[in-house]
Amino acid sequence: MQNTKEDPQLQRGLEERHITLMSLGAAIGVGLFLGSASAIKLAGPGIIVSYALGGFIIYLVMRALGEMAIKNPVAGSFSRYARDYIGPFAGYITGWNYWFLWIVTCMAEITAVGIYMQFWFPDTAQWAWALAALLIMTTVNFLSVKAYGELEYWFALIKIITIVLMIIVGFGMIFFGLGNGGDAIGFANLFEHGGFLPNGVSGIIMSFQMVMFAYLGIEMLGVTAGEVKNPEKNLKRAINTVFYRIMIFYVLSLTVILSIYPWDAITGQNSPFVLTFEKIGIPGAAGIVQFVVLTAALSSCNSGIFSTARMLFNLAQQGESPKQFQRTTKSGVPGTAIIVSAVVLLFGVYLNYIVSDKVFGYVTSVATFGALWTWGTILITQLKSRKVMSRQELNKLQFKMPLFPLTSYLALAFLLFVTVVLAFSPVTRVALIVGPLWLGFLTIVYYATGLHKRNQ
Repeated sequence: MQNTKEDPQLQRGLEERHITLMSLGAAIGVGLFLGSASAIKLAGPGIIVSYALGGFIIYLVMRALGEMAIKNPVAGSFSRYARDYIGPFAGYITGWNYWFLWIVTCMAEITAVGIYMQFWFPDTAQWAWALAALLIMTTVNFLSVKAYGELEYWFALIKIITIVLMIIVGFGMIFFGLGNGGDAIGFANLFEHGGFLPNGVSGIIMSFQMVMFAYLGIEMLGVTAGEVKNPEKNLKRAINTVFYRIMIFYVLSLTVILSIYPWDAITGQNSPFVLTFEKIGIPGAAGIVQFVVLTAALSSCNSGIFSTARMLFNLAQQGESPKQFQRTTKSGVPGTAIIVSAVVLLFGVYLNYIVSDKVFGYVTSVATFGALWTWGTILITQLKSRKVMSRQELNKLQFKMPLFPLTSYLALAFLLFVTVVLAFSPVTRVALIVGPLWLGFLTIVYYATGLHKRNQ
């Protein structure tokens, strides 16, 4: 039963342990467990540099977002800030683009769930598992924001424990020859088989699309700003540790994997984590990692429904989506917005009939374009926000962007560079077609519906 309060408010039900684990979970997804295999094929051991550089840029984006979110913690976050500091059209485009970004990503994730479940149930239909995943995650989001945070807490914990165990045992193999007859493996595999950069610098450059896709979702911490208890303390802590967590869970784990296993033996057909656990000698390694990857996909789907619903809620508050999306349930969640996003995601169930590896590549590249646009908007908005602040307001900022404005422009230049890189591969090039077409469609709707006049 939904209510239609005149001034509907979301509940601040996310506690410190939720936001801490969610920030960890957001940095560990399918992009690491599966996507890293295709990225390794492009860059070899040099992929370590790719993830480190990409992680540093994402940290700067999060610091820019944190500066605004801690000053003004609201639902919709960067869409609202774009509206306030750039203009109504920027807020409208950013909000709907982020909704589209997560819809596309969730379609890929629920399709992935259908594929993963066939590992255990090969005779069942993929669409049935995809539908089940969608229904379960929608129900969780519908209960309360605390239930959402609780599930994300355990999803993140599963992923974290898996990676930490792999790193610890992996270093045992590297330094002490654990599971290798006492013969220390060392780091030779990082420099043999064609060297550290077997495909040169171009390999690192071409890997950036999948690397940045892997980081998609970290900005969701800003979307939670309207529902976090004590946002100043909890958001600041979560954002401040993003870079260190990326270094541990991406850079360190890949260093271990590529030290134990030659990079050229890893193909897009297998997960580097599966190969590493098998090398360690853990029985049923494929099944263990398959379960972890399944939780990663469910976690991403869970986060996607959460994000899309909050963005529709925020757009409705700004008069840029139907006012029905402002309706909240008795438990304080945007129920109508959740249902609408879930209904659109039913198309993802249909994808199970037609999906292929190439289609999944298209989807991830389109999602990357949407993420690059969102991150770029966050940086531009932060630059704009500084220009309109008085000296007194600037002195009151609790969480300043380090080395501003140099770092903001540096991050913007990198995101623009990665956007250009998308044009150099037939699979990723589709993003430069679909992305601008979607933005063009939004622009037409904005002017055709008269939103531009009302916002003048």
